[in-house]
Amino acid sequence: MKYLHTMVRVADVDESLDFYCNKLGLKETRRMESEQGRFTLIYLAAPGDEDNELELTYNWDPEEYGEGRNFGHLAYEVDNIYETCDRLMKAGVTINRPPRDGWMAFIRSPDNISIELLQKGERLPEQEPWASMPNTGKW
Repeated sequence: MKYLHTMVRVADVDESLDFYCNKLGLKETRRMESEQGRFTLIYLAAPGDEDNELELTYNWDPEEYGEGRNFGHLAYEVDNIYETCDRLMKAGVTINRPPRDGWMAFIRSPDNISIELLQKGERLPEQEPWASMPNTGKW
């Protein structure tokens, strides 16, 4: 398992970049915009530590975040998303967002912190029971 990033939601991109980059000293490493999903992802890292990123998520449609939802999730890369989720389920962990796509899953800690699991390398071919498993709870 490899730590990837922590995600926080931001309300104002310019204000956030001023804080994280100009004041805190992080550097933008990459950016992705999704017209379909109506969001922008901006990845930041400390100089010399580019493997450990902070993901700023800006949702284009205004939203009030309750329940600490401005903090998004921790993310870890795993060697085999299906084997990892199977092991976690057998240990009593609820898979909130199953890896239907062979790429991404979400679970929650006992303190309700969302944890994203991402397949290392290419996504795996879809397989059951994951492909038809519904979401459970919040993620």
